[in-house]
Amino acid sequence: MVKSIPSTSQTESADNPEQETTVELFQPLTLRGITLRNRVMVSPMCQYSSEDGFANDWHLVHLGSFAAGGASLVMTEATAVEARGRISPQDLGIYRDEHVEQLTRIAHFIKTQGAVPGIQLAHAGRKASTYRPWSGSGELTGEDGRWQTVGPSALRFSVNYPLPSELSQAEIAEIVASFQVAARRALTAGFEIIEIHGAHGYLLHEFLSPLSNQRTDSYGDSLANRTRFLLEVVTAIRQVWPEELPLLVRLSASDWTEGGLTIQDTVEVARALKEHGVDLIDVSSGGNALAKIPLKPGYQVPFAEQVRREAQIPTAAVGLITDAEQANKIVQKGEADLVALAREFLRNPHWPLAAAHTLHHEQSPWPLQYERAKLK
Repeated sequence: MVKSIPSTSQTESADNPEQETTVELFQPLTLRGITLRNRVMVSPMCQYSSEDGFANDWHLVHLGSFAAGGASLVMTEATAVEARGRISPQDLGIYRDEHVEQLTRIAHFIKTQGAVPGIQLAHAGRKASTYRPWSGSGELTGEDGRWQTVGPSALRFSVNYPLPSELSQAEIAEIVASFQVAARRALTAGFEIIEIHGAHGYLLHEFLSPLSNQRTDSYGDSLANRTRFLLEVVTAIRQVWPEELPLLVRLSASDWTEGGLTIQDTVEVARALKEHGVDLIDVSSGGNALAKIPLKPGYQVPFAEQVRREAQIPTAAVGLITDAEQANKIVQKGEADLVALAREFLRNPHWPLAAAHTLHHEQSPWPLQYERAKLK
């Protein structure tokens, strides 16, 4: 349920030619009962800085700076719903009740800055039990805490990644339940938006993609069967997630590999997700094969536009979006409803405030503590 706004207001009012033009990037967006103050979203970015899944001061400062910097939706990194679902031993988690206390502190601070706290619930599947980027690569050794990974089929991601065990249907049901319990904990912590991670070669994407899913039961073969696990997770979360709070799903629109997921598949999956109560698709790509992706500014925006147009569901665009004019045009042209930035936020946590100045939108609120530095 989205309250849309006109997207043709980039020209000055005929009645008042001195009136400030409308900048679509800084117009609000309402999803169910939550209104985002603008269209700039902080994309989930793994920090590999936790111990046993616990958030700490690094996460508070990291995420809090984006909220103070003017973003509308601040999303946590991929947050594991069970310990074996972590990418690395240092991943953030929400698989214990004790994790809630520190997450509550983070969600509360984000809200005090006028932003909406979101959490990405994830399971790394066959790409779990690996080193964080600056500690090594590929599968952990036994000395470094290796654990047994799982997937739809017993297929490695690549030669230096763990060999997963194939999940039974009973084990699939247990993971669905883990997502549901994680959603309850997220609500207790004060998060107002959940994003389910169904992209980048992690467990739910592994089920969606024929490159990693070679099952012959009701969770394999056809696209409908390969989508079943994801829809069960969505349904389980919707049972405990309040009606007035939005639910998002991140999808990889293409595997960029022959025989893998295509954008046409993703449109069909998005249609099914909409019917099951999902409010927005965060459209990324890749991650489930060692593919050569043709990178260029906004390279995934056409995927977000096609999903939005053909599945009739709001989308977020992500991937090499760095420039204020570029981001504004994506929203203005109706290619996506949100723009999600990652590395650009690491370079400048106050990117939205600078972008507002660039686009001559002077209504974006600066933190009172920073007012004396406001761009003129």
